[in-house]
Amino acid sequence: MCTSSVSNLSIPFSAATHHGIRVLKTPRALRFRVIRCIAAPDLLQEAAVLQLADAGGEFRFEEYMASKVKLVNAALDSAVPLRHPVKIHEAMRYSLMAGGKRVRPILCLASCELVGGEEALALPAACAVEMIHTMSLIHDDLPCMDDDDLRRGRPTNHKVYGEDTAVLAGDALLSLAFQHVATRTGDVAPDRVLRAVAELGASVGSEGLVAGQIVDIASEGVDVDAAVLEYIHVHKTSKLLEAAVVCGAIVGGGGTEEVERVRKYARCVGLLFQVVDDILDVTRSTEELGKTAGKDLVSDKATYPKLMGLEKARDFAAELVGRAKAELACFDAERAAPLYALARYIALRHN
Repeated sequence: MCTSSVSNLSIPFSAATHHGIRVLKTPRALRFRVIRCIAAPDLLQEAAVLQLADAGGEFRFEEYMASKVKLVNAALDSAVPLRHPVKIHEAMRYSLMAGGKRVRPILCLASCELVGGEEALALPAACAVEMIHTMSLIHDDLPCMDDDDLRRGRPTNHKVYGEDTAVLAGDALLSLAFQHVATRTGDVAPDRVLRAVAELGASVGSEGLVAGQIVDIASEGVDVDAAVLEYIHVHKTSKLLEAAVVCGAIVGGGGTEEVERVRKYARCVGLLFQVVDDILDVTRSTEELGKTAGKDLVSDKATYPKLMGLEKARDFAAELVGRAKAELACFDAERAAPLYALARYIALRHN
């Protein structure tokens, strides 16, 4: 149960260097150690493995991510078998099983465990979030939208299966997501399953992902202010990531205050994800990103580097990390460790 309050927006960190290893210390004896890094001029170019040392225990981030990715991939593989009609299921699986970081489903599982639930309770919701996310990528890449030929290092869905099948594959994944949560979630009270379904629906509809997408389209080639840009990214990116975290807490048995805490955490992390995306689009190559670099610049889209400049965008990303971590301060440090680490991972990612 969350009992303490947070008066500051960010957790104060002190930093030191020991034999070339950067050590970050936080309150409550929570310590993150960067145990491997690549020399880089700024925070967002640093690749790190995080280790939590608290009361003699260890949290190894790379091992945690690898185990969760394996779990999620196996569940997704089982959820969408290759069956009749073969073409549509091939197209669904082509994008769904194309790899990726699986950040959203892992956040869902971590949030469930944060409030004391078992990961199995949240696995259907985690898969559903990834299905919805994959749908959004398939549709986003279509010629009528972003018109992209590359996703996760290989041809986009419509380039392989045609635009008609790509549209239908996305539609099928979207509908399957809700079916999957409703029929596969076990040992969770029906009212909580219903709340999770409602959360997912709100994240993707006309007041969620679709809202962000339509305003994004309307903003191409137009000068927008910070409020409009935030609206685009909160709805287009942050809302689904928020749903992942909130659904995990709901099915895990979280109380009202706990759910609201993780919702605020997720809003910061979701916006952070998009800010970093904007930065990477202008600082990384197509090969590094696995998708077409500089696409936003060519399309004259509203982005944070365009609005405030690259350095201020990086500063904003760092601020969002602090805000996200602050929302976790009242939770058990050991249970919160994955969410602390995931916030930093999202800030430090290079693709």
